[in-house]
Amino acid sequence: MIEAGPGRPWFSGNPGWVSPVMPSAMNRRLLTTCMLAASLGFLGGCQTVESRIQEKPEVFANIDKATQDKIKQGIVDLGYTQDMVYLALGVPDQKRETVTAAGTSVVWIYNTYYQRYDGTAFVGYHRRVYFDPYLRTYRLYYNPTYADAFAEEKEERIRVVFKEGKAAVIEQTKD
Repeated sequence: MIEAGPGRPWFSGNPGWVSPVMPSAMNRRLLTTCMLAASLGFLGGCQTVESRIQEKPEVFANIDKATQDKIKQGIVDLGYTQDMVYLALGVPDQKRETVTAAGTSVVWIYNTYYQRYDGTAFVGYHRRVYFDPYLRTYRLYYNPTYADAFAEEKEERIRVVFKEGKAAVIEQTKD
């Protein structure tokens, strides 16, 4: 039996055993997949209505029951404060401030992001090698390769205008 040592730190004589010093490709893929899933779960879990309510429980507790139900459903209404809109919709994608003779207003904009399918696009050539028994040599030929093409799209979904700290205008897209 060959023992692990200075010349063979990853081999212990048992081919099925892999040391943490030299992780196998499968272990690396599993670790990468777990890290990606954990990070997506963390990022996705940060912006739920329940987590925002837990973040600001005193604001939610001071709201009447009917308004609490609307906030839990992600519905905003005129007269809501910025905290109430935050509880219902989360952090806006954009914040703008407008100063006019009538006063200052703050605009929160919420967008929807999606991919639009643009058809199929040429991406290059795939090289194929085969042995020609008649000529007794290797031959090459190239096949054109195509892939689905997508375009990133951003569409404004909701715009909330606050005047004097309360929602004065709510614009929503209707499908």
